[in-house]
Amino acid sequence: MAVTVETLEKLERKMTLTLPVSAIQSEVDSRLKRMARTVKMDGFRPGKVPMNVVAQRYGYSVHYEVMNDKVGEAFSQAANEAKLRVAGQPRISEKEGAPEGELAFDAVFEVYPEVKIGDLANAEVEKLTSEVSEEAIDKTVDILRKQRRTFAQRAMDAAAQDGDRATIDFEGKIDGETFAGGKAEAFQFLVGEGQMLKEFEDAVRGMKSGESKTFPLNFPADYHGKDVAGKQADFMVTVKKIEAAHLPEVNEALAKSLGITDASVEGLRADIKKNLEREVKFRLLARNKNAVMDALVANSELDVPQAIVQAELERMVEGARADLKQRGIKDADKAPIPDDIFRPQAEKRVRLGLVVAELTRANNLFPTSEQIKAHVQELASSYEKPEDVVRWYFGDEKRMAEVESVVIENNVTDFVMGKAKVLEKAVAFDELMAQN
Repeated sequence: MAVTVETLEKLERKMTLTLPVSAIQSEVDSRLKRMARTVKMDGFRPGKVPMNVVAQRYGYSVHYEVMNDKVGEAFSQAANEAKLRVAGQPRISEKEGAPEGELAFDAVFEVYPEVKIGDLANAEVEKLTSEVSEEAIDKTVDILRKQRRTFAQRAMDAAAQDGDRATIDFEGKIDGETFAGGKAEAFQFLVGEGQMLKEFEDAVRGMKSGESKTFPLNFPADYHGKDVAGKQADFMVTVKKIEAAHLPEVNEALAKSLGITDASVEGLRADIKKNLEREVKFRLLARNKNAVMDALVANSELDVPQAIVQAELERMVEGARADLKQRGIKDADKAPIPDDIFRPQAEKRVRLGLVVAELTRANNLFPTSEQIKAHVQELASSYEKPEDVVRWYFGDEKRMAEVESVVIENNVTDFVMGKAKVLEKAVAFDELMAQN
């Protein structure tokens, strides 16, 4: 059929669809007849309900379904004939003034934009590099030792120092009243490791078993407990017990306890280095990928379909509700979450997705089966039984789609890096690991 498409604004289009009333009524009658064979109604045997009764009961809903189906089919056919790439769902409304025996509908919709990617040779991308130093390995060894430390009670006259485990009773009051969470007995914390506010740790450091002390404490304005944030409390602390930490020696026994195949100090350090290098690789890849994507979007021109943005907004809002539910928030599924707070991020995601898709198509950057397999094996390599993880990935289409998406992004990153002006910048290991 001949299709006339009207451009409204940017990506918005409108077309008029016409349907013969006879075709709609014929399909309604057909569906009602099929329904009559199995429908159950009081006073009639199955399959013996008169057609006029079936039509009276179900005619409206069946007519509504047929109209939706037929209009949807007509729209899809018309869009295909006009070679339109429709973005999102059309908004369809009945139109007055149709010829006798026909129904007319206006379909307003958006199309995917033309994506213009500029000369990537003019783009600048900062590429971070980093190395795993011996100092980084030493720090990791210390963390592993602390995770396996044991404690022994100090003498009664020994003062609490950093690294000790203190068992205390405490009570805090604001304006003379104890506040929620401000009182505990036999509470344990590690002195000097940031588990408590600095003023609290400073007060306990140097105390001995059996001693008590009162001191003021100022809660930060951004403290997570909103009832006490920005307020001053008076605390009384009694030290019940002080225990000194004992860290295991760095030897073959430690390596063996960690499950290192080569149960030696050298084997332990080599295993740590391998794991740190893998983590550094993934973090650098993520940071450099973000830099590439930002440069790619900045070097592209396109209009963004608002229908796709709206769909992304809805996904993000549902994701936020799911996160609240997981945290135990009551009625999280009904939480009023304004989508405007996600709109900039949603628009950025859609814009980036369209640009990446165009660059991938234009330069055949689709992942090969070898690339996908290699990526899955790399993801699985840090687990105790990599083969089980590989099967877990390949056993689910959704997980494999996510892997494919990541590999495409990696291909795009390599492609852009090969074209753009790359500015290398070394970043310290600690700085890289501290950033989320």
